[in-house]
This record gives sequence, C-alpha cells and structure tokens, in this order.
Amino acid sequence: MNVFDKVRASISGTCSGAFSFVLIRFLGASYHPAPRNVGSVFREREFPVLKLSAFVTTFNDEGTIRACLESLKWVDELVVLDSFSTDRTLEIAREYTTRIEQQTFLGFGPQKQVALEKTTHDWVLFLDSDEAVSPALQQEICRALQGPPDVEGFAIPRREQMFWRMADDGTRHNRFVRLFRKSRTRFSTMPIHAAPDVDGRIGKLHEPFFHFGETSIHEKVEKLNGYSSGLVAYRIEQGDAGHPGKMLWYPPLVFLKQFVGKRHYRNGWAGLIASVCMAFYAFLKCAKVYEEFQRRAPENAQLPTSADSSLEPAPRAVAA
Repeated sequence: MNVFDKVRASISGTCSGAFSFVLIRFLGASYHPAPRNVGSVFREREFPVLKLSAFVTTFNDEGTIRACLESLKWVDELVVLDSFSTDRTLEIAREYTTRIEQQTFLGFGPQKQVALEKTTHDWVLFLDSDEAVSPALQQEICRALQGPPDVEGFAIPRREQMFWRMADDGTRHNRFVRLFRKSRTRFSTMPIHAAPDVDGRIGKLHEPFFHFGETSIHEKVEKLNGYSSGLVAYRIEQGDAGHPGKMLWYPPLVFLKQFVGKRHYRNGWAGLIASVCMAFYAFLKCAKVYEEFQRRAPENAQLPTSADSSLEPAPRAVAA
C-alpha cells in the first residue's frame, strides 16, 4: 500500500459524509463509505448519552422486587429506599445495587421525594416495587435521552396484570409520568397515588412498563378499601361535599369508562371483574366521604333515644 492508499484508508475510517467524499475524490479514489459498526449502534441504542438515575421505594416486597430491579440493571444509578423491610427485600436488592438506604415511611409522596433527592443525575426514572420496564421501553428511553429532550418529562403507558392474565395489547392503558428532570420536579403531597409534579411540558413515550402487583381479586379489593379510606380527608379538603346522590350515578359511569372506554372488554371475564372493582372503588370513595360528614353532624353525635341506658356514661363520682 502506497502513501496515497494509506491516506485514503485513514480518511475513510475517520471522516464521514460529504467531507470524506470530497477528500477521497480529490485523491483519486472511488467513494465507498465504511460499514457502520453494528456493535456500537447496539450500544448507543441500549445506553443513553444523558446519565440516568432510577429509584424504587420498598417495604416487604420480596415477591416482586427482583423483577423490578432486574428491569433496571441498565441505568447509570439505581437507588433503593426501604422502609425497614422484615422479609428478603434488602437481601435481593443488594444483588443489584449498593445504593440502598432506609427511611421510616413518611407517606407516599414524601417518601418518594426523599428517594428522588438521593439520586445524583438530572434525568430520573422511578418505579414502584411491583412494576418493571419492558425491553422495548428501555430502548425507547435510551433513544429519547440521546440528546437533551425538548420536554421536562415523559408520560408512559402502564400495562396492567388483571388477576390471572396481562391486559390485552388493545386495552387503552393509563399513562403515568415516570421519567423526568429532577431539577424541575417535586412529588405531590396527595396521600394516595402521589405523582411527580413536573414544571414544564410533558412528552409521551409509546412502549409500556408492566404492573404486576394485583394478582388476585382479594388483593385488589383489599388495596381499594385501604386507598378509599386514605383519601377521605384529602377529598374533603379538596371540596368534596359528600353528596349521597353521587353514589348512584358515579360508579356506573366509572364502570362504563373502564369496560367500554378503556376497552377492558378485550380482557374477557378478567376485564369485567376489574371494571366492577373500579366501580366499587368509586362507590367506596363517595360513601366514605358521606359517612365522614354524617359522623360530624351534631344530630348524629349522641346515642339514639332507644339505646339501652346502660350505654350512657356513668355519672362522675363526687369527692367526699
């Protein structure tokens, strides 16, 4: 190989596009662009240019935490904030990260805010311990972070497990903001379903993450009962007047929204049961707010006149 061949080879390996074409043609060679390095393309797709942190809050989640953390092995930093689990949650978490800290549970929003503040990169992804990133979503996130996005966060569809099956692809999945800039985000103080409050425009990703925390009807109903109780004070504070008529029309509307609007009919009997559960959740939220107002009413503060006199408070003894 003479000196011109060496120069041409060097240019074709280091330059690209029109600049390579002009120089190589000037040296009297045909232009043959070098094949792209398939390995490097794969790595670019798998690992984002912008650094990405992820965090998960946990408490006694040994049944789901492995799948969750396994789906986050590719991020630059993985933080686990645990509420003093007593099962194997921490043992499993140590297989995936050294960034494990413990904090007494402060409430859903405040706990996630503490976890967020322990991350070090500006772009953050968060999951609950019963969720997992799909491989397709991993690649979509990496593409989104190849350069500075023109949004401050991304809403991502969540594909639900419905008892004994995963939701059909044709179901209209709910979207949740799970990827965002730390510097523009704080978590809400809502007692249940606390979400990141992002200051700026929100974009959309299309690939889903998975939620597999409600594997039985018993577990679903138990959660909905707890959630509806936890929301009573918040709903009253937000102006819910506890009108009893809402118990009549709101639950059927929620059922139709779930079964028809969200296309849960595509999930067969599991979709029907899930839709009825959500209608029941709507009923519980209305009924418990109404119950709270009834408890506060002065006319309901005393025992009914027909109550046994033995239930009345005993007279206070007078000191001699």
